[in-house]
Amino acid sequence: MWRLLRCKPALPLAAVPLALAVRKKDGQRSYQRCQEQASPQFKRVLVTGGAGFLGSHICRRLLAEGHEVMCLDNYFTSTRSGIADLMGHPRFEFIRHDVTEPFFCECDMIYNMACPASPVHYQWNPIKTTKVSVLGTIHMMGLAKRVKARILQASTSEIYGDPEVTPQSEDYWGHVNTIGVRSCYDEGKRVTETLAFDYLRMNNVDIRVARIFNTYGPGMHPYDGRVVSNFILQALHDEDITIYGDGSQTRSFGYVDDTVDGLIRLMNQAGLPAVLCIPCFCQNSWWRFFVVT
Repeated sequence: MWRLLRCKPALPLAAVPLALAVRKKDGQRSYQRCQEQASPQFKRVLVTGGAGFLGSHICRRLLAEGHEVMCLDNYFTSTRSGIADLMGHPRFEFIRHDVTEPFFCECDMIYNMACPASPVHYQWNPIKTTKVSVLGTIHMMGLAKRVKARILQASTSEIYGDPEVTPQSEDYWGHVNTIGVRSCYDEGKRVTETLAFDYLRMNNVDIRVARIFNTYGPGMHPYDGRVVSNFILQALHDEDITIYGDGSQTRSFGYVDDTVDGLIRLMNQAGLPAVLCIPCFCQNSWWRFFVVT
């Protein structure tokens, strides 16, 4: 059964160092402990697809928070240049590996971000796209089960298919096509969600599922065929900006820093096997979670 639970976002994760305020009183110095924010506990984190657009930003944020990061990628749609600035970091390790093959390590958290995300990329090899979603998720869920790691599974707004409801909430099941040219991605991601909740129900794996909508920002591929990159390229080339259909379509866009912030907050929210749309349509900036009971 699904129930709706609302909770406020977690506090920012940036640690404030311990400080002592010094003051003089009657010629004597007295020390007063300043208010401090507890540092996040050190974690060893695996990020699959870590050289990609979102994955690389997650790696940078985690390193900035003091964690050790293992970045796993096979450069199927990403490049080494996307993480070149991280290669010399003492807490960063790059592992070239395909998630369709088993992988073993010791870690505390897993961000399973591996999968081509743009139509240009995932339609180039649709069978490979489906295998990354299905086999990759099986391998990462199995790893999380073995080492008792918390895992965040990256899903997508595409699981709603061609929705008949706008905006889409987490309890909407969608209007889908199982045999279309986009189905390799759409149905693959639907299976990832199914696998995540079956691992929760059968093996009590600590899961999070994030349905990520359109994300833009530094590092995005200029030729990924999506709206923001197309608009920018056409504007830079002084071309007419293409609007498909009658212009009445609606989209949700999230800046990459905000999307990463949402993903990390979702991962760090304790005790909630949750499905969350990012960005989500919330009132008063509260997050909406749908949790299994």
